[in-house]
Amino acid sequence: MSKRGDATMRRLLYEAAGTLIGRVKRYPPLKSWAIRLAVRRGFKKTAVTTARKLTVLTLTLWKTGREFHWTTEAAT
Repeated sequence: MSKRGDATMRRLLYEAAGTLIGRVKRYPPLKSWAIRLAVRRGFKKTAVTTARKLTVLTLTLWKTGREFHWTTEAAT
């Protein structure tokens, strides 16, 4: 994520990523990926990377009009 754009939105995305990594009880693929990355890179860098992934996912869902499903099996 760059420092361009709305600072509040960046902060909220970072907070959402941190919540996903630290507090979500389920282990969706995104959380599993983030935890593996956090072991190698540290929490802060992982939270920023996860926030970017959340942004791309949200934008893709918005553009395509599809609904979000936790697992790939539910999407079929």
